[in-house]
Amino acid sequence: MTSGTQPTETVAPGEPSSSTAAPLVSPEGTWGLSGSVALRPEPFGALAYDFHTRQLSFLKTPTLVTVVRGLADAPSVTEALAAAGVAERERMAYLGALETLARTGIIKERAA
Repeated sequence: MTSGTQPTETVAPGEPSSSTAAPLVSPEGTWGLSGSVALRPEPFGALAYDFHTRQLSFLKTPTLVTVVRGLADAPSVTEALAAAGVAERERMAYLGALETLARTGIIKERAA
């Protein structure tokens, strides 16, 4: 018998995305942590647990956690990345990680 927990997703900047669909997350967009998701800090980054879907995701870097937490107050994804200290050359990798989080419902688009 299984516990009903959904498969685990591991998210890190620079990891290839399994999706071939058009991107959801644009640098100008406004996003935030889904209201049903809690982050638990860990030495590697954080665990993200969605209480609605029971999906567990691993955010594999502390910087990615900082970006995700900063999305709520940032006027854009670009601003959240800058505030977290993500270098320009690394931003596409972080956008890819945010894309995965958006597709799994960990982050949701919010009104500007």
